[in-house]
Amino acid sequence: MAYTIVVVATASASAPLKFLAPYAGAAMGEYFLYGGHHAVCFYDDLSKQADAYRQMSLLLRRPPGREPFPATSSTCTHGCSNAP
Repeated sequence: MAYTIVVVATASASAPLKFLAPYAGAAMGEYFLYGGHHAVCFYDDLSKQADAYRQMSLLLRRPPGREPFPATSSTCTHGCSNAP
């Protein structure tokens, strides 16, 4: 356990903490990965993270559905042609 980082968001944690915990773990893993070290991430029960996302979306008055990311809904600017 000398080279182990554990990121935990328990069931009693607030919605923002449960939402951000997987991203924080991934960011720490990427830090060590890009630093030339080995890294592995394990996730357990992301349904709690999805519930927290829905709760935060409703509080922020945003639709909690599966809307596309801005990159996938933008117009094509490079290499697109309207030729038949």
